[in-house]
Amino acid sequence: MGESYFTYKSRPVVRSGKTIYYGSMAQPYVVMMNVTAEAENAEMKQKQATEIKCYLMKTDKNLNPMAAITKTAARPNLFEALELANAWLKGTERA
Repeated sequence: MGESYFTYKSRPVVRSGKTIYYGSMAQPYVVMMNVTAEAENAEMKQKQATEIKCYLMKTDKNLNPMAAITKTAARPNLFEALELANAWLKGTERA
């Protein structure tokens, strides 16, 4: 039986702690996002990301992790980080 994942624009989103992966490891690229800052949202009574570092990475297992990173950026919230990640992955499909 296959696992089901939360998806955003038809790509899987997987979270482990403050690290979020967007895309499929079966594809040539995936985006890793690290939540580097959070603030309390009084209205929602929970923490909200206020800075996310994004890394476009090759999924080649033979590369060391630092060599696999091809692009980096920072975004102020998860929505903007996911939009950037989606644009990056779309760009890799055309290349």
